[in-house]
Amino acid sequence: MRILANDGIAADGKALLEQAGFEVVTEKIAQEDLASRINEFDVLAVRSATKVNADILKNATRLKLVVRAGVGIDNIDTKAAEAAGVKVANTPNSSTLSVAELVIGHLFSIARFLFESNREMPENGRAKFKDLKKKYEKGFELRGKTLGIIGFGRIGQETAKIATGLGMKILAYDPFVKEADLVFEHLPFKPTPVLHINITDIENVLENSDFITLHVPHQSGSPALLSTNEFAVMKKGVVLVNTARGGVIDEAALSEAIHNGKVGFAALDVFVGEPDINDNILKTPNISFSPHIGASTIEGQARVSKELAETVIKFFGEK
Repeated sequence: MRILANDGIAADGKALLEQAGFEVVTEKIAQEDLASRINEFDVLAVRSATKVNADILKNATRLKLVVRAGVGIDNIDTKAAEAAGVKVANTPNSSTLSVAELVIGHLFSIARFLFESNREMPENGRAKFKDLKKKYEKGFELRGKTLGIIGFGRIGQETAKIATGLGMKILAYDPFVKEADLVFEHLPFKPTPVLHINITDIENVLENSDFITLHVPHQSGSPALLSTNEFAVMKKGVVLVNTARGGVIDEAALSEAIHNGKVGFAALDVFVGEPDINDNILKTPNISFSPHIGASTIEGQARVSKELAETVIKFFGEK
């Protein structure tokens, strides 16, 4: 059995697959060449870079399984996969902490203007130190603020756990979750602390949150979950965070809302059309940027690769 890990795979997962008798190919095949070479492989493993479209899948007579090393599968044409008899799987558990920590990292970056001061200090730190000190001395604390979480699955709940530890209040919305118990298993206490969270409606989250972070899926071309109408009911100066998918927030409307002061700040790890990102959003002030690295920690990718390997081994063990 041959596996193409087209966007790479961490050593731990590769070793597990090889020990199970699989040949793991990590040669990167260009998007435009993948359709003509797909029948060299039984399994295709991808992250977000490779687009597994209908052109690839319609010729995939050998391919049996596509695995997304991550949560979202919007870069995989699931209908075309089903028509071709190809199973689609993902690794929903392993990157949870990595994404949640990035959300909190962006919140701290915004609260203390680190995303701006880090750009200015190398250039003006000596000549304008006092000016910069005055410019960035009006940061704010996270404790006591309300964090609204839209999408309260694994990542949303992990984000809530960290935020709770910082003393933040939580408002959560998820149409598929009615309530949740946050289990703080990492704390050295007996019994293990548990915090019960009741899910509220999205209107309450939008109207009463100081910060809002999104953890929801999104299909390319679908309407944005947050746009001008949603911004209108939010607190003036609200902070928005998107580590989910580009398009969940309307980028043009976000830029306008930041310019007119309705939205105070934003943090974006994902973008519409990435890597071909709209220049307007990149030039919008008061945004803390990162290049789609939510799941990309050393520990997170090691866990993802192991979960991917276990998924592949289990799939073929059951056949």
